[in-house]
Amino acid sequence: MTLETWLAFCATETVLCFIPGPAVLFVVSLALARGARSGIGATLGILLANAFYFALSATGVAAAIVASNGLFTALRWLGTGYLLWLGLRMLLSRAEPLATAAPVPVQRSLLRGVVVQGANPKALLFFVALLPQFINPAGSVGLQILVLGVSSVVIEFFVLLLYVVLAVRARQVAGTRFAGPLERVGGGLLLAAGARLALVRSH
Repeated sequence: MTLETWLAFCATETVLCFIPGPAVLFVVSLALARGARSGIGATLGILLANAFYFALSATGVAAAIVASNGLFTALRWLGTGYLLWLGLRMLLSRAEPLATAAPVPVQRSLLRGVVVQGANPKALLFFVALLPQFINPAGSVGLQILVLGVSSVVIEFFVLLLYVVLAVRARQVAGTRFAGPLERVGGGLLLAAGARLALVRSH
């Protein structure tokens, strides 16, 4: 893999990370409704799931899942259902004032992030369809996947962190009187993420 190929991958990854998909909407919704710790916890969970997907790509398992229409569909509906469930919980819950609202524990946010991204078939499609374009089969495939995997995790961490910072800033600007609307906005974002995930197709 040449330097030019690596830079092209980094540029592509950066652009894709900024597009609001389920991962971005999930992180923003938690940071908006529950604060920075919850948003960062969700970010770490998403990155952990991505690292797992890179490992699957190295072994060819990811391609097998995408090729199996049944497995892919099951994964898609699992992710869709989970996002819709979280979104409805936020929409129907009684929001506490921002000053007193307890953040979701980091470990819970992390676990939710793993589930959201782990059940996101768009991530599988990315690794199966896009990743091979940046790998030179004549070189060490494992090493190239490792380099691209680390690069992807670092890029996505900073992109999601930027989204967390912006969401927390919006939360601060909103003030303590708008806990309810922020909770509803967060729930709406999760419902939108679930709806988008339901439309994903493997082919």
